[in-house]
This record gives sequence, C-alpha cells and structure tokens, in this order.
Amino acid sequence: MIPDDIIKQAITWRKALHQYPEVSGEEYLTAEKINTFLQSLQPSLHLTALGGTSLLAQFTNQLPGPSLLFRAELDALPIQEVNTFDHRSKVDGVAHKCGHDGHMSILLGLALLLSQNSEFNGTVSLLFQAAEETGTGALAVLADQRFSSLHFDQVFALHNLPGQPFGKVLCKKGAVTASVKSLIICLKGKTAHAAEPQKGINPAQAIAQILAYLPSLEITDPQSDDFALITPIHLTMGKKAYGVSAGNGEIHLTLRTWTEERMTQITQRLLETVQRSCKIEDLTFSHSWTDSFQANTNNTTAVKIIQEAAEKLSFDYQEMSTPLQWGEDFGAITQRYNGAFFGLGAGENIPALHNPDYDFPDDLIEKGLAMFYEIIRSQTI
Repeated sequence: MIPDDIIKQAITWRKALHQYPEVSGEEYLTAEKINTFLQSLQPSLHLTALGGTSLLAQFTNQLPGPSLLFRAELDALPIQEVNTFDHRSKVDGVAHKCGHDGHMSILLGLALLLSQNSEFNGTVSLLFQAAEETGTGALAVLADQRFSSLHFDQVFALHNLPGQPFGKVLCKKGAVTASVKSLIICLKGKTAHAAEPQKGINPAQAIAQILAYLPSLEITDPQSDDFALITPIHLTMGKKAYGVSAGNGEIHLTLRTWTEERMTQITQRLLETVQRSCKIEDLTFSHSWTDSFQANTNNTTAVKIIQEAAEKLSFDYQEMSTPLQWGEDFGAITQRYNGAFFGLGAGENIPALHNPDYDFPDDLIEKGLAMFYEIIRSQTI
C-alpha cells in the first residue's frame, strides 16, 4: 500500500534525525529540518514555533470531510548512546532512546504521501510536538491560540513498544497511559548543635511519618480502577556536618494513577498528611510539582477506528488488559479532544525504551505509516 520510495525516504530521515538529537525544549535544529521539508510540500496550513518549537502542517482536500490530527514527538533523552552503528548519535550525552526519531519519520512519510495523493476528503493535520519527555510540550501547543482555534474530530498518536511482537497493534478504551505527577516537598525547621538537638527542629521524624504513610494511599494492582503507585525518588536532609542537627529536608515522589480524579484524591490526602506531620513537629513546608502527565483517555469511537484499521491491514490487534504505567503527554490532547493513543509492537527481543542501547527498528516505519494512512482512508474516502 505504501510506495517503496516513501518508505526508503522515511528510513533515511530516521537515521539522519537519530544522529542529531536534541533534548526537550531545545529541538531547534530538528524543527528547522522538518520545517524545511514541510515547506516544500506546500501544505494548506503551516504553523511554526507552535507553543515553542512544535510545528503543524495541514493538508486539506476541497471536498468536505472530517478533521483528523496525527502527532509525533521531536525530543530526545539525556542518555549516552552505546551503539556503534553508522547513524549513532553525534551529540555527547543525548540520544533518541524512546523512538521519537522513528515516530517523526512516520509522520514525515505521511506528509509526503498526503501531498502526492488527493484521494481523501476533509482535513488531515500533522503535529510535530516538542518536549514530550518533560510533559510540557502538549500543554504549550494547546495554549497557543493558533492551535486552539482549530477543530479536530479525532486525534491519534502511536508509540513503539519493545517487548511486544513486531507490528502488533495494542489499544484499549478509556485510560491507556497513566496520569503521572512528580511532587517535591520541602521541609524547614531549625538547625542546632548535634549535642543539643532539642534546641533545633529536625525534620527526620516528619520525613519518617510521611514515608510510612505512603503505602496506605497505594493500590498497586494494575487491574484496579483505583490503581495508585507512589515511588520515592530522592531524599535529602541537612548536610554531612556531624556536629549539626539537620534543620531542613526534601522528599521527591512520583505518583501514578489511571485517572485524573484518582490523582486529585491521593494528592489531597498526601498533602494533608504532610501538613499534619509538620504541625506536630513544628515545621513549615512548601511543595511544587514537576514532570506532570495527564492520563491518555481513549475515545470508544477512535479505538474502534484503530482496531478496524489494523484488521483491514491484517495486523495482529490486541486489547490491552491494563494501561501502560508510564506517562505520555498526548494525554493532555486526548483530555481536550476525542481520539486515541495506541502501541505498536517493536519486537520481543530488542532493548527497552530509555536504555542506552535501544534503537528504533526501521522496519516498523512501514507499519506505523500504514496504520495512520488506513485510518485516514477509512474516515475520509
């Protein structure tokens, strides 16, 4: 279905993008390369610097029809690549270890295909989104008035899944990736001589109380709708000064749930506990949030579209029993628009995502491109 020359071109793009990765919020060269190519296709609408370094290209046929959006990510990770192939990263300490180079190449191939083929009705928008890894990219795009003024009937995105059979399509209704938020709690007391701790306010007891409380908030069974996982990430208290009783401390936690409602519930209970512990210990505290991802909530209609596209292509389709436990900021988009996020098996024997030896399998580009194009065909032709 997909012309060989487009697949070969997409693989060439993938290897070129892999060599010059950029971390979240700094995807200037990546965006420039994509922008140059998109300009050559003369889309009906072309937006640059969208919410930062994101881009959008829109292809419209003169015949009326639905408005569909497809998204890929621009950013790489601060990981040193250990692979030695010719297209390895040329940027020290940065590499595409989540497959965003492959996702971009799928969307670039789709842009080329749409520019050459007018056999669709309505509008197809392709979003090349920055800063997915930090959870800020989708929110910045949604906050850009040029984007928020556009209408989309359905939105779609995919992610490669190492450990799953090659080319298998995995999806489900409702939550498909977790709501994830990272919490930083700062406790402030008063330092004192270690020989006279009673003259200070040491946060150790409060930290112990807070950590001991965390398991009571958790339901770690992924089959439960009330799933909640709280992972301690980093702790600090005082300094390595053995004559000084600590006067401050920090607790860093990552929280995961299947729904935004459940996230609100456990964060409220957790902060109430922090407040009680600090009151007992005569401490003051502040808190802040970072790396927040809203749950991807799949629309029933969009999931059916994905399943039918997979079946039309004779791809193996599997309904997921539980959501993926990692965060994906396309969730901010599926919270705003009807749509769905699905997984595409990358093979059972390849390195896991975010590993230094991971590399997106080039043969998967054809699978992803075929899925996106079949979705377009099924809805617009």
